[in-house]
Amino acid sequence: MPRLPEPRGSISAVVLEALRRRPGRLGPVEVATPDDPLADDDLHLALYCLYELHYRGFDDVDERWEWDLGLLGLRARLEEVFEQGLQEALSDWRPPGADPGTVDVALRAIADADDGPSLSRWLETRGTLEQFLEFVIHRSAYQLKEADPHSWAIPRLAGRAKAALVEIQADEYGGGDPDRVHAQLFANTMDALGLDSTYGAYIDLLPGATLATVNLMSMFGLHRRLRGRIVGHLALFEMASSVPNRRYGNALRRLGIDDPKATGFYDEHVAADAVHESVAAVDLAGGLVRAEPELLDDVLFGARALVELEARWAAMLLAAWERGRSSLRRAAAVAAR
Repeated sequence: MPRLPEPRGSISAVVLEALRRRPGRLGPVEVATPDDPLADDDLHLALYCLYELHYRGFDDVDERWEWDLGLLGLRARLEEVFEQGLQEALSDWRPPGADPGTVDVALRAIADADDGPSLSRWLETRGTLEQFLEFVIHRSAYQLKEADPHSWAIPRLAGRAKAALVEIQADEYGGGDPDRVHAQLFANTMDALGLDSTYGAYIDLLPGATLATVNLMSMFGLHRRLRGRIVGHLALFEMASSVPNRRYGNALRRLGIDDPKATGFYDEHVAADAVHESVAAVDLAGGLVRAEPELLDDVLFGARALVELEARWAAMLLAAWERGRSSLRRAAAVAAR
């Protein structure tokens, strides 16, 4: 279990102080909408910690906090701020013309329309080793629990969509081989690069924009009413990741790191996600929308929200690197082995 991080504002301070006590002792919390609800440090650290209670929890934190009514009420208010921020950010976006039989085409259109900065191309062609290490630290917030947020959707689906999701997740979890679990492959990459692969080791270094990309999955996955959005998120995630992962593997090799332990995670995803693409778009997303046509817009919204937050996150990293600065809250003292 990770240790509790340091607070970053009034909301996260209240949450973290409460978690050090017995459940049932959460005081009143004032929740105001921050200037940027899609990247605010205080908001997203608080949400990340509240969501983490449903994953592995924290060292020395009473596990009964997971279902504490006061804490759940606070989480609901924070989610409302986050969700409203998403709605406002995407207010000018309209779902592409689609119907239950063409949801895969609509998802492809969303992917093709993504004009956000290409972090993978930067790292492949000009990124430094230090920048790649920072990139891995950022991604550790999700990759060390890869697939877990999407697995919340399994009991909320049925028929073809459920079978497709289980097929994808079985690969994510190594097909029964613990050494092939994708989270373990990412831990191997971190170890090979001289990073700390301990779950949650870098939370204090991760800015709100990074935590928001993980909170998006947790929020979509933990709410049955948002099952269409988590399906759309996963579908586009699988459809759009094969090429970037090839570039990340190429980046490591360009930087002189050709250790299979370091590149294995990315090389695995080049093949796995190419296979998953059709299953995710046609069988998972398409299967859900054919069974529940009213979820079509939610599926497409989940995909578009992924594009929005990933573009913001990539722009933040690239802006820092172009200025010669660290993209982390504090520069990490790391070096590849």
